Amino acid sequence: MSQTHQLSACPSCREPLESGDRFCGACGYDLSAAAAPSPDTPTLTMRDGAALPHPAAPGDGGAGWPSPGPADASGAPASVHLPSDLPGTDSGGSPLSPGAARPQQPATGSPASPASGVRFDRPAEPEEYPLQAPDPRPAAGRAAPAEGGAPAEGAAVCVACRAGRVDSDGYCENCGHAQPRERDHMEQESGPVAAVSDRGLRHHRNEDAFAVGGTALPDGSPALLAVVCDGVSSATRPDDASLAASQAASESLLAALPRGTHPQQAMHEAIVAAAQAVEALAEEPATAREHAPHQNAPACTFVGAVVTAGLLVVGWVGDSRVYWVPVDRDAPPARLTEDDSWAAQMVAAGLMSDAEAYADERAHAITGWLGADAYELEPHTASFKPDRPGVVVVCTDGLWNYAETAEEMAEAVPLDAAVRPLHSARVLVGHALDGGGHDNVTVAVLPFPAPPQGAGSA
Repeated sequence: MSQTHQLSACPSCREPLESGDRFCGACGYDLSAAAAPSPDTPTLTMRDGAALPHPAAPGDGGAGWPSPGPADASGAPASVHLPSDLPGTDSGGSPLSPGAARPQQPATGSPASPASGVRFDRPAEPEEYPLQAPDPRPAAGRAAPAEGGAPAEGAAVCVACRAGRVDSDGYCENCGHAQPRERDHMEQESGPVAAVSDRGLRHHRNEDAFAVGGTALPDGSPALLAVVCDGVSSATRPDDASLAASQAASESLLAALPRGTHPQQAMHEAIVAAAQAVEALAEEPATAREHAPHQNAPACTFVGAVVTAGLLVVGWVGDSRVYWVPVDRDAPPARLTEDDSWAAQMVAAGLMSDAEAYADERAHAITGWLGADAYELEPHTASFKPDRPGVVVVCTDGLWNYAETAEEMAEAVPLDAAVRPLHSARVLVGHALDGGGHDNVTVAVLPFPAPPQGAGSA
């Protein structure tokens, strides 16, 4: 007997159901199975050391997360750890730290009570999560059979049953399965810079977004840019936030650089433009939030890079990262950004080592983001003058979770990344998926220095 009449919400996406529904109208979940939803612990935001509440789930009485006591959130910008041959300056023009070792103090261990920090009630994660479709990538080049078994020219076929015709609303007319969204897997190559984004293996949608491109400076020399944004899953409309931020930042950079604006100043302005675009998403009619009154405003992280003939500029807010990988692998690679996260604060304060902090369940609670709920916008920018060719990897934590250190990232980057950026971005996304694909994964690859205009990937 079907159990659909006993369910008030979809077990997969929590969309409200009506009596007699066989499939979820939002995600296409087969309601006859009545499986329990997969636990999905999203990225949290932190304010003054406390985690913002999760959106209330049906049946929990609207209760959010408890508000623990304040943690150490000094807010002081951490130094960027770089090899001595890769000088850099911060957004104020001051030289960045060359990477002196932080003083180590005895580890405090993980707090056992809410009063000592952010409390996380992470449910046990199963080994396997059911996917909404056998393959998150759209089926290409297939035609659904027409009446009598003849294929209908130009018609899309369902990726689940391989037989039904896909209706205009994105669902199979045969089995009712929701088809992959356009953003489940995205690729773009713009001359010598490329980016790839994938939904991953556990999320039901891709909340990342990116923008890549190139332009010319007033002297005619080339400039490449890449922007990557990661939507905050605990906020409402994180996919809209990341898309709005990446588009606004890209447009700002493409307008400022040809005017002669210094790349580091242009990056700062791009972050401000991205923040304004995300904040504008919160200015929606009150009726638009009737079904989710307890959700936070749209939010996302930001990371970007601009590459010219002799200068590398990076900018960020949140925990997405930029890595430097020299073509000469005998030279050391480097991470060029510092996370706005609980783990980074613990390491900067000398309370934990990198390994201890990032092994903690609170590690990915971010302390900086773009959105109306962000208490203060603090754009981080830095400029570098590498003395040798290399590649710049701009990515979300969906990748660096599987290649956290600069050395691990360099091992994952193909040797020919400077001349095959799209291939290299695909390889890096594959590295994350092979590692488990727990999160959306997005990566952009830029060569340094920027090649002359007209040069592209081989």
